[in-house]
Amino acid sequence: MSLVVIIDDDRSVCGVLEQLIRQHGHTAVSAQSLADGLALVENRPADLVLLDVKLPDGSGLEQLHRISQSPAKPEVIIMTGHGDPDGAEFAIHNGAWDYIEKSASPKAMTLRLLRALEYRAGKQPAAAPAIDRRGIVGESQPLTHALDQLAHTMYSDAGVLITGDTGTGKELFARAVHRNSPRKDASFVVVDCAALPHHLVESMLFGHVKGAFTGADAPREGLVAQADGGTLFLDEIGEMPLSLQKAFLRVLESRCFRPIGSKEERRSNFRIVASTNRDLDEMVRKGRFRQDLLYRLRTFHLHLPALRQRRQDIPLLAEYHLQRLSRLYGGTPKEMSADFLEVLAGHDWPGNVRELVNTMDSALSAARDETVLYSCHLPPTLRTKVACRQITKPCARPAEATPFDAARPLPPLQAFRDKMIEMAETQYLNTLLKDSGGSMSNACTMAGISRSRLYELMKKHAITAR
Repeated sequence: MSLVVIIDDDRSVCGVLEQLIRQHGHTAVSAQSLADGLALVENRPADLVLLDVKLPDGSGLEQLHRISQSPAKPEVIIMTGHGDPDGAEFAIHNGAWDYIEKSASPKAMTLRLLRALEYRAGKQPAAAPAIDRRGIVGESQPLTHALDQLAHTMYSDAGVLITGDTGTGKELFARAVHRNSPRKDASFVVVDCAALPHHLVESMLFGHVKGAFTGADAPREGLVAQADGGTLFLDEIGEMPLSLQKAFLRVLESRCFRPIGSKEERRSNFRIVASTNRDLDEMVRKGRFRQDLLYRLRTFHLHLPALRQRRQDIPLLAEYHLQRLSRLYGGTPKEMSADFLEVLAGHDWPGNVRELVNTMDSALSAARDETVLYSCHLPPTLRTKVACRQITKPCARPAEATPFDAARPLPPLQAFRDKMIEMAETQYLNTLLKDSGGSMSNACTMAGISRSRLYELMKKHAITAR
């Protein structure tokens, strides 16, 4: 017998679902608000949660991760009265078992419920796999989600695509994929696609025989051959020339390659891991990247959050790299003052973790033999940026700061409140889209809302994506 929790503000819907569930020998309880539903799943061992999207006190989609990670880790089926492809995409990508419309027939609804419960019953109770996360520091929700995705790659040999801004730790995660796989004792071979010389790219990848071309005085083993039995990491795959992509696709499909000048093909049993800070889907649309190659690479997709999206990890990262650099340089052990950490927390870190590491290195050098790091040890450019952001600038036109003309009678409180909320939401959304670089996925993560909710707010305030 399984326990199903229904979170829906429509009592009639709850009643119908409870009856369907009990007819098949399972227990059903319901809640008409998000708060009550969260209390249920956090205190009772639910096997399945049927979660409505629009609830009186919030969006079910926004609490999907919290519910799926509650103590019993239940399966979650999202329910909605309105079809929303963006909401479905968000739900599935964030771990929902299914996404269904309430207008589905009782038979179709029952079939999906029973399939989810059958899957749940067949799960082997096992502890979460221990991940070797060497060098990956942080406990924030965005990073935890990336680590959960990393765990999914542990028992497969399929390709992994790691995306994220420059400096987010893509190579660190690529090495973690290798260390957490059965290939961990074999080679991890890095190919920097952005630095491959065009006239030697095939030779470097596939090798050559002696005399294959002028200057080939000795045979050379290529990087693909060196990765035999291990992992081949294609760093910045978006920079791979289009002319090479077709040849490399064939290597991925057959695991066979021919060194330049050789009459015989060779085999290499490698796992492919690739990374990029570019939008490969957009490159495919513009004809600059092969769609079939992208499909081969993206069996597993790990997207790494920017540092500004995981600010709570900044003190942990700073402490980790402070200790690491102190051991490396053999200097006086140091601590960080409160004002030092405040400045770190106030910076946007466009260079992400890499910029933070370089900043800690600079601060250590500036402090020399001092035992405590203060904000004065940080680079002046960084301190200036943070200080400028914290300064409240006077409004040039005070009349625009309020939604009513002071010369007129004071408006009703509710009208004033509604107008202020509208102004605040408009300002927030414009800043959000700017800070996220126009990426809807980044904007949703930063705001903690679903894609459908973001589009709804943008439409409400007549804001278009940039």
